[in-house]
Amino acid sequence: MARLHLFDLDGTLLHGTAAPVEISRQLGLEAEIAELERDFVARRIDSPQYAVRVHALWADLTDTHVTVAFEGAPWLRGIRETWAEIREGGDYCAVISLSPSFFVERLLGWGAHAAHGSRFPSVPFTEPVNPTGILNAAAKVKIAKRLCEEFGVGWSDCVAYGDSLSDLDLFGAVPVSVAVNADQRLVGLATHSYVGRDLRRAYELVCGAG
Repeated sequence: MARLHLFDLDGTLLHGTAAPVEISRQLGLEAEIAELERDFVARRIDSPQYAVRVHALWADLTDTHVTVAFEGAPWLRGIRETWAEIREGGDYCAVISLSPSFFVERLLGWGAHAAHGSRFPSVPFTEPVNPTGILNAAAKVKIAKRLCEEFGVGWSDCVAYGDSLSDLDLFGAVPVSVAVNADQRLVGLATHSYVGRDLRRAYELVCGAG
């Protein structure tokens, strides 16, 4: 039976940072995004409120900014190699992230079978963000189940990789999970835990799992 490997982005594939932080850095808005991130982590704002505020923050964002942020971000090593191995073995890999879809979907070019993020307007923005398209922790589970149907994979054959409380619902739902440079509350729930900078080593933890 094929397996579906589900990867978080921020703090997981990206080491010690998040897509909105890397994007904001290109606009010289490090302090502003840091404050917004603190509000979100402290749960003073929810995902839709975060999206509305970050959309306003990025009024001058261009596709070039996004490209430079993506290409210069501190990615884990071995992402493309890991996904190539997953594909060669007949399995599937997907990214599900709360970050903007226009950043997340670039990972399709690295070999992901699917990449889902919060739906933002096209860059540069000429439309407001629609809060109904913004993902949260529960949405990750719904998308994962939809991908299972799409790829013909059983829920019992899913593996989740994540780092933070936004992955808590998914870790609680799938049979195998890998905490990657993760919050201790997630580590306690995970099947495996990995600390380091190479996705190949995290993937190796589950290669022999049933």
